[in-house]
Amino acid sequence: MRHFVTGLAAAAAAVLTLTACGGSSDPLAGGGGESAPAPNDVIRIGSANFTENQLLAEIYAAALEAEGVQVEKELNIGSRETYFPGLQDGSIDLIPEYTGNLLQYLDEDTIATASREVYDQVVANLPEGLEVLEMSAAEDKDAVVVTRETADRLQVRSIVDLAPRCDELVFGGPPEFAERPYGLPGLERLYGCTFSSFRRLDAGGPLTVAALEDGTVQAADLFTTDAAIAQNGFVILEDPKQNFAAQNVVPLINSAKLTDVIREKLDAVSAALDTAALLELNTTLASPEKPDVARVAQDWVAAEGLG
Repeated sequence: MRHFVTGLAAAAAAVLTLTACGGSSDPLAGGGGESAPAPNDVIRIGSANFTENQLLAEIYAAALEAEGVQVEKELNIGSRETYFPGLQDGSIDLIPEYTGNLLQYLDEDTIATASREVYDQVVANLPEGLEVLEMSAAEDKDAVVVTRETADRLQVRSIVDLAPRCDELVFGGPPEFAERPYGLPGLERLYGCTFSSFRRLDAGGPLTVAALEDGTVQAADLFTTDAAIAQNGFVILEDPKQNFAAQNVVPLINSAKLTDVIREKLDAVSAALDTAALLELNTTLASPEKPDVARVAQDWVAAEGLG
C-alpha cells in the first residue's frame, strides 16, 4: 500500500465512540432503513455500526463520487439484522460486507470456511435483487481476545486451551454475538466453551476494549484488524476448529442500481484493498488526533489513484 499523509485537524472523539451506537435500540430487530428508496440516479450507501465499516462505506462513496456518481450516505445503521432488510426493500443500495458472516446470515448451516468457497456460497444464497461484486484480499475476522495477563495466567494460546476455563470467565461483545452461529453458539458447539455470563457491549468498539482492559470481561469478541489489539498488548486466541470463517471485504449492492461504471470502480477498490492496508487505516483512525473518517477514506482513495 502506498503511504498517504492525512494532515488532518483533530475531530470530535465521537469517531471511535460511533461503534457504541446503533441504528436501532435492538440490533436484532428486523426492518431496514426507514427512508424511501433513493432516486434512480443516486446510490445510497449504508454501513454497520462500527468504525471500520463506516470507513469502507466512505471509501466506496469517495471512489464513486470521483466517477461522477451521485451518492447519499446513511451510515451507522446497526447490525446486519437491522440493515439487510433495507437492502432488500431498496432503502439502502450498497453496503460493505464481510463474506463469512454474510454467508452465515444467509445459511446458518453452512460449513464453508475457505475464502473462495465462502464467496461462491454467498453468491448462490443471495436473495434475488442483491449482488456481491469482486471481493478484496482484505480480511477482518471476529476473534476471541484476552489480555496478556489472562493469557499468561491461564496459559492459553487457543480457544481449545481456553475451553476448560470458560465457565470461570465473563465474555463481552456486541448483542448479536450471543445469537449468531459463529458467536456463543459456535464456541459452545465446536469447543464446549460456555462462559459464566455474557455482557452486551459494542461491535469491536471502545466499550469492549475498555471492559477487557479493566477486567469487567475476561474475554471478548474483537476484530482482527482492530488497532486496539496491538496497542493494548491483547492476545488473539487461535481458532483451530475454524469457528470464524473467511471474512473478505466485499461490496453488496442492489442489482437495480448496478451500472458498468459502478461495477468497475468498486472492483478497482477491492483490487487495491488488502488486510495490511485496512489495518493501517484503522490504526490511523485510532490515533490521538482522532481524524475524520471521511477524510481518511478520501486520502486513501486519492493515494491509490482511485479518485
